[in-house]
Amino acid sequence: MNYLFIGDIVNTHGIKGEVRIISDFKFKEDVFKVGNYLYVGPYKDKLEITSYRVHKNYDMVTFKGINDINEVLKYKGKKVYIIKEEYKFDGFLDEDIIGLDAYVKDKKIGVVTDILKSHAHPILDIENDGTHSFVPFIDEFVLNVDLESKRIDLEVLEGMINEN
Repeated sequence: MNYLFIGDIVNTHGIKGEVRIISDFKFKEDVFKVGNYLYVGPYKDKLEITSYRVHKNYDMVTFKGINDINEVLKYKGKKVYIIKEEYKFDGFLDEDIIGLDAYVKDKKIGVVTDILKSHAHPILDIENDGTHSFVPFIDEFVLNVDLESKRIDLEVLEGMINEN
């Protein structure tokens, strides 16, 4: 099983066992569905979702068999996971992109080491011999992602890649 981190339970809400989850997971609409399972905390307690709604910046969830705030308090501050193999997402996960070799015009420029979040769009952190270059993860710069070949092809502007 491959657990995938999707967020944190930051607090409870009300007295009926609802929790507030803060998550920037990009496929929330696939994960937060009634009947799906979330795995919570270091022991990955398996909890079935019985309700879901959005409130401000939070994903509000209740779980099967938990109907009281006292039963859910133990999960406050815990990390929330899913099992990756239980889902088929329409797109790439950040975890799929990290580790890919980055190329510009068939010249390897480094390896994707991270995907940074920004208000506008994600940004690829490409490392080459200790130097980092940052490329927006948008169609104008990302030409192709090939998970089989572990390769990402980029189109960059002059000065975007640190070549020192």
